[in-house]
Amino acid sequence: MPQTRFAPDRGLTTRMVTTMFLIGLLYVVFVGVLVALLRGAWPIILLLAGGLFVAQFWFSDRIAAFSMGAREVTPEQAPELHGAVDRLCALADMPKPRVAIADSDVPNAFATGRNQKNALVCATTGLLRRLEPEELEGVLSHELSHVAHRDVAVMTIASFLGVLAGIITRIGLWGGLRRAGGRDQNTAILMLVIPLVSAVVYVISFLLTRLLSRYRELSADRAGALLTGRPSALASALTKVTGEMARIPTRDLRQAEPFNAFYFAPAFSKDSLSRLLSSHPTLEQRLDQLARISGQLGRA
Repeated sequence: MPQTRFAPDRGLTTRMVTTMFLIGLLYVVFVGVLVALLRGAWPIILLLAGGLFVAQFWFSDRIAAFSMGAREVTPEQAPELHGAVDRLCALADMPKPRVAIADSDVPNAFATGRNQKNALVCATTGLLRRLEPEELEGVLSHELSHVAHRDVAVMTIASFLGVLAGIITRIGLWGGLRRAGGRDQNTAILMLVIPLVSAVVYVISFLLTRLLSRYRELSADRAGALLTGRPSALASALTKVTGEMARIPTRDLRQAEPFNAFYFAPAFSKDSLSRLLSSHPTLEQRLDQLARISGQLGRA
């Protein structure tokens, strides 16, 4: 990883390596089981698995930006946003990512891209309209920390297995039914075993990525606050953004909710507030950490 002035986080690195090892092991076992069950289709399985992985990893920035309606903007089109990114990149000694704006009233921001050279940082119009300059820099420092620590690439790879499990389930069932012609006893076994294996793989990968996601958000808060030296600005932005979510129409929140893993703060609609397996830590956890950092900086 190119060196930046963002504070290193050994805990995050350890968790990333551990999670990727476990998910990689799960991936190998999953493909092995499918090859054993669908003997005649193993070349297709391996080709599909490899192709999907390369496509998702290589084009993750474009896919995410397109899905969220992000449009790249020039310094002339968004001078304040570009100015904030310029200052933070100079402070962090890192390459400047592409800058984009998403036309959404949901106040949020996200970063995407497999590395620093391909990174994109995006803020919504709702965020730009609501935050003060220092608060905006706090949010952007959080997102740039994700880029510096390669969080986006790791989470893209980590989430890939769950997507693959669902796709291969459909292919496996369809292939098994075609070969059996709907009359073989093995058809019933395939219809039970393949969805079961895929479901187990999805659940395990989901739990692992959620645990890692919550920690990486705390790590990005910490690194961003230490870089700017203004944890209170980030805390203010978090409080304001989270409070504003309650005023956003439920329909808009539901449209944004699938992208919570990318966002600065989760866009939860009312019917999802009780979910225990969030991609983000609670607001209280994040504010408590920022308060401790503020105290440490005050004593320094």
